[in-house]
Amino acid sequence: MMKTWRMGPLAAMTVASTLLLSVPSGLAADGPVRVLLVTGVDYQGHLWKETSPALRAVLEEDKRLEVRIVDDLEFLASDILFDYDVVLLHFKNYDPPKRQEQVQVNLTRYVEEGGGLVLFHFACGAFETWPGYLDLAGRVWDKSKRAHDPRGPFTVHILGGDHPVTRGLADFEIEDELYTCLGGDRPIHVVATARSKVDDQDYPMAFVHSFGNGRVFHTVLGHDVTAIRAPGLDRLVQNASLWAAGRLE
Repeated sequence: MMKTWRMGPLAAMTVASTLLLSVPSGLAADGPVRVLLVTGVDYQGHLWKETSPALRAVLEEDKRLEVRIVDDLEFLASDILFDYDVVLLHFKNYDPPKRQEQVQVNLTRYVEEGGGLVLFHFACGAFETWPGYLDLAGRVWDKSKRAHDPRGPFTVHILGGDHPVTRGLADFEIEDELYTCLGGDRPIHVVATARSKVDDQDYPMAFVHSFGNGRVFHTVLGHDVTAIRAPGLDRLVQNASLWAAGRLE
């Protein structure tokens, strides 16, 4: 199990500078996929201190994945970002990062140059004041829409098993929040949907798209530990991370 990094915003640059000396740049094609899970702040109903390690544990059930948790958004302004195969965003920030411009430049360049990006649950609502985030995320939280169905059981429908992320997967049941709040008009490929019990409409639960040379996977599933551990979501996010890193074709 990888060690979790704990650092406050003021320490981020010092730690980042030190780690630049010790973290190798790049990986062999047959080495583990290195996933950087960025968390540390969220809506008060999202217990990131519980869900982040649970998500890491689920991902690392696939031995091809190696996950490190960072609980400081300022880390995204560090060049160490480019030493990882996949960046997984698992947070909702209400205040912009102190180094907002560098965070935006880094994330955009990271994906444009071929890095994999995975957005999990309320990461759709991150970076509200950054218009360019829609280009990366494909869809974002639209506060003018209804947020989600009441938390409860529903079926996630897999759309076509020909995409590497969903190949071999079947529909699955989950206890979760069925998000109905995504907005945007960027081209996306929806790979999973669910039907709302409130309005009887289908909504995307997971989709993929490309940005520059990079691959992006976005799922709004995963409200709590119970949802994260749901059989079906585990394999979906494992496949998504491998695909985003270019390891599934």
